[in-house]
Amino acid sequence: MPIQPATLADIPELLPLVNSAFRGEISKKGWTHEANLIEGEARTDEATMREMMLEPDSTMLKYQNEAGQIIACVYLRKRERGLYLGMLTVSPELQGGGVGKQLLTAAEEVARQYNCPCIYMTVLSVRHELVAWYERHGYHQTGEMQPFNVEARFGVPIQPLYLAILEKTILP
Repeated sequence: MPIQPATLADIPELLPLVNSAFRGEISKKGWTHEANLIEGEARTDEATMREMMLEPDSTMLKYQNEAGQIIACVYLRKRERGLYLGMLTVSPELQGGGVGKQLLTAAEEVARQYNCPCIYMTVLSVRHELVAWYERHGYHQTGEMQPFNVEARFGVPIQPLYLAILEKTILP
């Protein structure tokens, strides 16, 4: 099975994957990057990723190709509102091939296992193509917005940015 929970031992492979999909020149090979919105090369670091993976009721799912290489991942955490989905990542060279959709389907299964009524996420509101992609997969904008605050070590926004909250009902 190509999708399974990641472990702390996977961080050395996950970290460059995530950073390459969101920031820097290599990210521009894909369509989901933030390189034109945030200057910098790092979306996350080893300590932050480790901390996320160790949080209670959280998991990082990894998607491996036939050779066992991690080509995609998604972070999930059960919270009061529902299952939080973050850091959905597909290798820039492989975006558009259906891997992201498979990870969304796997996230829905995790939400059901955790008995979560919904999956929700935050997306940079100016990333209209990404918001539209999530909407095509059953998510809707809640109308809630949050300021985008990023630590300087993870980049400097080129313009003021806000996060839109998207949600999909899983359980009635």
